[in-house]
Amino acid sequence: MHVENRWNARLYDSKLDFVSRFGKGVLEWLQPQPGETILDLGCGTGDLCAEMAKAGAVPTGMDLSAEMIDTARSKYPALRFFVANAETFVTEELFDAVFSNAALHWMKRPEAVIRQVWLALKPGGRFVAEFGGAGNVERVVQAIRTVLADKGRDADSCNPWYFPGIGAYTWLLEQQGFVVKLAQHFERPTELPDGEQGLRHWLDAFCGPFFADMPPQEKDETCAMIAERLRPALFRDGSWVLDYCRIRVAAIKPPEQRPLP
Repeated sequence: MHVENRWNARLYDSKLDFVSRFGKGVLEWLQPQPGETILDLGCGTGDLCAEMAKAGAVPTGMDLSAEMIDTARSKYPALRFFVANAETFVTEELFDAVFSNAALHWMKRPEAVIRQVWLALKPGGRFVAEFGGAGNVERVVQAIRTVLADKGRDADSCNPWYFPGIGAYTWLLEQQGFVVKLAQHFERPTELPDGEQGLRHWLDAFCGPFFADMPPQEKDETCAMIAERLRPALFRDGSWVLDYCRIRVAAIKPPEQRPLP
């Protein structure tokens, strides 16, 4: 069973803006240059596109969520945004770079995404991304799995995420033809805002598929049970600190080979 996550752009911007803040570190790997065309894959509400534009680049944002794109357009009317599926999108324009932050782990057909990125890049173009890797929010996933199992539900059948190991993902890039220049897998414990309510906001924003057919009262009870399981390990000094593990990669689509004279 596959259920898409329902995105709430207002909740995302008001309570979970750390996603974009951390993305600024990935921009340091990208190093956007004046005049460069850059496709932001899974752009959310557009904040990182705005950062690229400040550097003089020409960004285009793409996201599967129409609500996210509507919000991005209202926030940044001078920038270009469109709704599309990263596994199937087609673009006539070729880009100098494709960038992605905190989005690729929502795409469960990575080979298809990598192929579309390849097709969207100019020869010599680069692909820079950060996303959830092996072990990402593993304690949270295990708590959800256990609580849903107690209710006779199979969490794994509706898990919306793809958290690969770094070797598996770089291998997929190389199979497509990319030259991987940098690859890093690292732990990044992430403090959620809003104290006690932080975990609930996070579950509401990112875990919709696990609760897709639950009545509101049952969802409230389920989230409370998940929180109680996680509290001893992840609630510290009045805040929830989740066990994030990230992959960051930078890869190049090789320039076209010219025949020897």
